Amino acid sequence: MGPHPAVAAIRLAVRRVLHDVLTDLTDRPATTPAPRVGRPGRTVGSSAGAAPHDPLPDTAPLVLVACSGGADSMALASALAFEAPKLGIRAGGITVDHGLQDGSALRAAEVVTRMTALGLDPALSVAVRVGRDGGPEAAARDARYAALDEAADRLGAVAVLLGHTRDDQAETVLLGLARGSGIRSLSGMAEVSGGPGDPGARGRSHRYRRPFLQVDRQTARKACMVQSLSVWDDPHNLDPAYTRSRLRHEGLPALEKALGKGVVEALARTAQLSRDDADALDAWAAEADRGVRDEDGRLECAKLYALPPAVRRRVLRRAVVAAGSPAGSLFARHIEEVDRLITGWRGQGAINLPGRVEAQRQGGRLVIRQG
Repeated sequence: MGPHPAVAAIRLAVRRVLHDVLTDLTDRPATTPAPRVGRPGRTVGSSAGAAPHDPLPDTAPLVLVACSGGADSMALASALAFEAPKLGIRAGGITVDHGLQDGSALRAAEVVTRMTALGLDPALSVAVRVGRDGGPEAAARDARYAALDEAADRLGAVAVLLGHTRDDQAETVLLGLARGSGIRSLSGMAEVSGGPGDPGARGRSHRYRRPFLQVDRQTARKACMVQSLSVWDDPHNLDPAYTRSRLRHEGLPALEKALGKGVVEALARTAQLSRDDADALDAWAAEADRGVRDEDGRLECAKLYALPPAVRRRVLRRAVVAAGSPAGSLFARHIEEVDRLITGWRGQGAINLPGRVEAQRQGGRLVIRQG
């Protein structure tokens, strides 16, 4: 008799991602040393449904799971512990203690114990200090990714798995709609990414993997239940002070009541379609960027004006970010103001942008630099 359907679903999702990780390692350029793949069939511990065997060699590639102790990430941790050793991959886990709640250090220690019981090695906790930039949710996310990046670099991990589900993807799309964002924001979370504000620096462009974007939250929780895995429900997820919490418990249920079931699936599908379109436009903009500059590398306003608006604004955004403006602080209204220097030129002065960057039109050229 095979595993419960929910367990089979999460294991299949993780297995597919691990195969992708191994493929990426194989496809690395010869100048980039890739970790050696261990012998398939050897496991590291006694995760649910797996029998213990000899540990894999230290030369085997390491994949980490970011685990908060919630149902989504515990399901992901259990699936990684089960699937990774069969492919010759070492499986480890990391939990981040944000220090935002009383007893958070104790809960982080409990998560480490649970990850160790699954057979994850290494299994560790990292404490962070959450700042205030961008609001509490954004600040906590930035601190979390910084900790995950540091741990992955230190441990030599080839990938970090994140437990975002199809429900999380739907919420992300709706949040983008509420902000009036463009198609890139509506594309939600990518299955493979390099983390917030990191377009691939230091070899991180494929670091983060999200196996559960096609798995619903209920399936992940059911997988934990049938495997008798203890989970922790973060009270912040129920706190109406947080926008995502209100959307999860009030907004989405109201939409499903008004429109019928299937809203989550439709939003997730919208994210994928939007991502395909956004990727194509980004590639077009990258190519166009090379054709709208003079011999000194300055942007020529006449050539920019001739581009389709969606492509031109992407070229402008690339230039502003390259000049030092933080991508996370750069919004559509900023790019629209810069765009008016091209399409609505009336002799206006410089445009001040996040990161002390300014954009100014000078002699038919668009000059973007840090002040």
